[in-house]
Amino acid sequence: MVVRYIKKYKWSYLMGIITLFFVDLLGLYIPQFTGDITDGLESGTMNFHGVMMYIVGIALVGLGMAIGRFFWRFFIFGAARKIEYELRNDMFEHLSKLSMRYYNEHKTGDLMAHFTSDLNAIRMSIGPAVITSFDAVILTIMVIIKMIVYVNLELTLMACIPMIFIAIGGVAYGKSIEKRFTKKQEAFSEMTDRVQENISGIRVIKAFVQERKEIYSFAKLNKKNQEMNLGVVKLQAIVLPLLDVIIGISSVITLLYGGHLVITGQITPGKFVAFNSYIAMLVWPMLATGESITFFSQGFASMRRVENIFKEQPEIVESEDVDPTINSLKGGISLNHLTFAFHKESKPVLKDISVDIPKGSTLAILGHTGSGKTAIANLLLRMYEVEKGMITIDGKDIKKIPLKTLREQIAYVPQDNFLFSDSLQSNIAFGTRRLIEIPEEKTKALLKNKDRLEDYMESDLLKRTSTIDATYGDLEEVQEAAKLACIHDNIMDFPRGYATMVGERGVTVSGGQKQRSSIARALMKNAPVLILDDALSAVDTNTEEEILANLKENRVGKTTIIIAHRISTIQNADKILVLSEGEKIEYGSHEELLEHGGVYAKLYEKQQLEKQLEAV
Repeated sequence: MVVRYIKKYKWSYLMGIITLFFVDLLGLYIPQFTGDITDGLESGTMNFHGVMMYIVGIALVGLGMAIGRFFWRFFIFGAARKIEYELRNDMFEHLSKLSMRYYNEHKTGDLMAHFTSDLNAIRMSIGPAVITSFDAVILTIMVIIKMIVYVNLELTLMACIPMIFIAIGGVAYGKSIEKRFTKKQEAFSEMTDRVQENISGIRVIKAFVQERKEIYSFAKLNKKNQEMNLGVVKLQAIVLPLLDVIIGISSVITLLYGGHLVITGQITPGKFVAFNSYIAMLVWPMLATGESITFFSQGFASMRRVENIFKEQPEIVESEDVDPTINSLKGGISLNHLTFAFHKESKPVLKDISVDIPKGSTLAILGHTGSGKTAIANLLLRMYEVEKGMITIDGKDIKKIPLKTLREQIAYVPQDNFLFSDSLQSNIAFGTRRLIEIPEEKTKALLKNKDRLEDYMESDLLKRTSTIDATYGDLEEVQEAAKLACIHDNIMDFPRGYATMVGERGVTVSGGQKQRSSIARALMKNAPVLILDDALSAVDTNTEEEILANLKENRVGKTTIIIAHRISTIQNADKILVLSEGEKIEYGSHEELLEHGGVYAKLYEKQQLEKQLEAV
């Protein structure tokens, strides 16, 4: 998976490696220059001018190495950062395409860990690990060749024997560290998910005085995360000192055998000094070997975790016989023997439901919790798949309608009235945002305007399509939708009005305000089909009546589906569908169902009695 990203930046990697090669090559001359100076001074063949020439040479080599190190960092680290950036964008885009079933089975905290620690581990494996591994291999080879050619073959072989153990141990170390790092990432994901869940549910935790219990539960997960991290650290703590031991043995051999060669006159003191410098140069590659194995092992473990996300395929996709010419809907809906189960092995939540909803009519759905009301809304939006022919809109099978068209033509107010951490204006206008096409030649000029930079999408998407993100809807249109939802006056009471920022998931506004903001967001779409899923449960009866009156006036000629528990919310609907355990048990108008004297009539009598008792 990551290979295709690396191929995209292959020239950056190639330039970085070539630059690194020349840096390593230049580095070989410093010990040689030092040795030549030592021999020249010891033999008396070198004067002050000669020493200065060598010093200038060493300074020029150092300058060249400094410039080279900048460029290999620029090329390779820059490419790794770009790959991380693109990978994060692509993963977010892929997640946005996955079906609801995936999110029902995977936790938010785990997904967040993929976006943070896993992508960081991948970046380290394709950035620093590439540098350290290449540097370790190439520099080692170049240094050994230089030691053989410039100093002595026997001394080189004696000094390098201990280093063979590094290559053998590196393989076993890599396998072990990869397994431990995978467990470490899984523990981190579990802990992240618990933090996210507790922060989101902090009101419930406080209301039930469960802070101590949650602190204890988190401490257990944190302890597990610590243990998994220590498992990685302990292995590194054993292996890295062993590298130092091996390097130390090599240095001792150099001193003993090299000193013997100097005494016997087989090598000069200058070459002995240079040889010790070359041995010192091998210390970094040996340490880098362990470091690169760690980076690669951790990176491969994270790559597998990220690949698992990319392997997931959306269940809801455009069918082969989709009609691309359908770009609008009128709103006539038919449910034809609709049967649906969330999983093949589970029992159906909807059983043989058949209902016709003519264009411009209002259907109300009533039933106990778990009777399948919300499932119908999700199926109309194709959040889940049904058999062919079970749902038709305007006489066309729902699978033949392009997904974009289907969802654009349906406005939806879910039970969970989710508001984003943004202004109220932005939340209400959320469904009307569009990407605006702009001429490609103007893209660069727009991006140079730093004051407006945040309004634009500086990404590969921008470079490919030359689009920018449109600003949120016109304030007058937002206000009109808010008035229909009876939230305008409340918003104007806020100090910043429509610019008021909403906390995460809308926690800074009341339940009723959040619900009415969601209704305003749906009404602003002015879609041919509107679905309200228990959307008036948090408002008082007077506000409810006012909103329903506004809907009746605003939705003339458009289809509306209202899911509710209160009969006062649905009694004026054209038809009312009563569900029980996923089955259609009653269907008709308010008057027809009262005359029938069934479940609906009994529920109506019960709610009327409750209303009278409240009045008393």
